[in-house]
Amino acid sequence: MNPLQNRRILLIDDMPSIYEDFRKILIPMHRSTPAEPAISSPTPPSSRTEKGNQAMKAIRFIFIAMFAFAAYAAKGHAEPVTLIFVHGAAPTHPTHLAAMQFAKRVEQRTDGQIKFDIFPAGQLGGENEALQKIRLGAIAMGTTAPSNLIKYEKAFAVVIMPYLFDSYEHAHRVLDGPAMSWLAPLAEKQGFVILSNWEWGFRHVTNNQRPINQPEDMRGLKIRVPPVVQLEDTMKALDAQISKIAFKELYMALSQGVVDGQENPLHVIYYNKLYEVQKHLALTQHVYHNQLHLISVKSWAMLTPEQQKIVREESKAAGDGMSKGMIAEEDELIAKMVNAGVKVTRPDLKAFRAKVEPAVKEITAYAGEANVQKFLKMVEDGRKK
Repeated sequence: MNPLQNRRILLIDDMPSIYEDFRKILIPMHRSTPAEPAISSPTPPSSRTEKGNQAMKAIRFIFIAMFAFAAYAAKGHAEPVTLIFVHGAAPTHPTHLAAMQFAKRVEQRTDGQIKFDIFPAGQLGGENEALQKIRLGAIAMGTTAPSNLIKYEKAFAVVIMPYLFDSYEHAHRVLDGPAMSWLAPLAEKQGFVILSNWEWGFRHVTNNQRPINQPEDMRGLKIRVPPVVQLEDTMKALDAQISKIAFKELYMALSQGVVDGQENPLHVIYYNKLYEVQKHLALTQHVYHNQLHLISVKSWAMLTPEQQKIVREESKAAGDGMSKGMIAEEDELIAKMVNAGVKVTRPDLKAFRAKVEPAVKEITAYAGEANVQKFLKMVEDGRKK
């Protein structure tokens, strides 16, 4: 049985005295009720008064029990619950460190009432599979890319468009502000409560064939791309040949030359050791995207308002700390990869931005013109601040 379901059962079972007293009143009343019509033997006034008193006592007791139960539940006298938290990042990735910090702080602040079992690196299935389980309430919580919510709500397709954001600060202003106010209610209608944004980063290209300094250098490279329409369209617009390989098979595919390269944020490249089997890293910054830290609507509803407040606060605290650490670490990761023999280039991003215009049109057709224009206005407004 789901431990959250146990919580309700335990709350009821903790009140046996109320139930027994209530039972003692109702059962005698039921047994004293005559089976024959009342006209066969008129009931003496004293008897009617006594039964009326019993009935009033029973009614009063019902209300007392109801209010007692409500007050008892409101105080959070629930059995401790352990919730499953899944994510796809490696145990060495900052996502896992943030998840552990979040779990520790929530457990501390709830006095052990809420605990988490964390499963990193897709141990309980891929992100789409895990997301479906979260939606159904079989798994309580996880982190996921906005692209994985597209099949539930098309508006999420606008987030992963090429060359939207000028910087991390720009992205955070938009995604933590107006975009969150717009997208979070849409996600909740589909069964997900978005707690906060967690970092993932700007994506870059690595390969084993040649350095990339301009869009033309991408032509003909066989690049592994995850099954995300926006990323596929972006690489196609740069004239790369896209290849769909499961992430767990990517390291081997790169080492054996099955594909020339791949595209991912720096922390994915470094902490999954992809740089060990790549010669070139181009800091293309072609797409920025975040992770969504979310919880099942069903699991969320089982928490008290105070517990919900704590979970939200600690989610944001963990995400903010993770983001600051990741951004501060990027130069160090680049230096480590350079020391390992990787050649790093910093292409002219204006030329790349112009080259991917066809991808923007494709994504607009996919996500919907109204959704794209609404989001682009948020992006532009965020640029002005």
